[in-house]
Amino acid sequence: MYMVVFGVFQLILSQFPSLENITWLSVVAVATSLGYSFISLGLCIGKWVSHGDFRGTLAGATDGSSGDKAFNVLLALGNMAFSYTFADVLIEIQDTLKSPPPENRTMKKATFYGLGLSTIFYLSLGCIGYAAFGNDAPGNILTGFGFYEPFWLVDIANICVIVHLIGAYQVYAQPIFFRFENYIASRWPEAKFIHTTYYVRVPFTEVGSLSFTLSKLVLRTIFIMLTTLVSMLLPFFNAVLGLIGALGFWPLSVYFPVGMHMAQKKIRRGAPKWFLLQGLSFFCLLISLAASIGSVADIVHNLKVAAPFKTVY
Repeated sequence: MYMVVFGVFQLILSQFPSLENITWLSVVAVATSLGYSFISLGLCIGKWVSHGDFRGTLAGATDGSSGDKAFNVLLALGNMAFSYTFADVLIEIQDTLKSPPPENRTMKKATFYGLGLSTIFYLSLGCIGYAAFGNDAPGNILTGFGFYEPFWLVDIANICVIVHLIGAYQVYAQPIFFRFENYIASRWPEAKFIHTTYYVRVPFTEVGSLSFTLSKLVLRTIFIMLTTLVSMLLPFFNAVLGLIGALGFWPLSVYFPVGMHMAQKKIRRGAPKWFLLQGLSFFCLLISLAASIGSVADIVHNLKVAAPFKTVY
């Protein structure tokens, strides 16, 4: 039921023309992300202080077979790789910026500070969370506080998660919509279904009116219905997150950026820097492949005990 409600929200938000029209949603998503992250960090620190010792071990979980442990390590790599899927939307975000200063300079500074602070923060949360829970650390750290006071603080954090995911979905989906709609518009330049624009007045807002085409209304609705259906059939958050991260990490975050850098800087084939960058790209490819294997293995394992459209505890 909650996934269906989430899909309905996305159906409405998807009809906004582009990222520029939902800047407010992106700001809210960032604010709520910081909210649940700081709440989680604070709760983990409190739990760690309450028992006063480090619950985890340097060797990791001791239960289960060595094969399961290896697959879990690969799954963790996929979850970390998901943090780099932002590369796919960097150019789209840069297109929404105004100059001066130049857009690329603003994006370079934003990326540097964003990556630096995110890395420090999430490493801290991961290490302190492991110290607090040890080998029993849950995939969603907030579920570890389900029976702890204060309940209201955990509820606020969960609300922040929901709002953040609503915004994050649109940040990733809008560029996909834009590219696909541009393709079909150029493929069928005379089709009225694709090009005829309709306007709907939005009362009590600064938007004024929304413009849409029938193709946009139908295709975006189908896309969201399909993703909602898949999410209900495969409600394995960590495993699916790891698979998406693994599949997108090497091509979008490493291969294409490295290739563009070499072309821009005119790095010759066979030069020392060329070998260094190609080695980096190949190493990241191996990480993507390994993380994909771990994620698929976890999905297969979960499917053995899962029932379609039912929550399994």
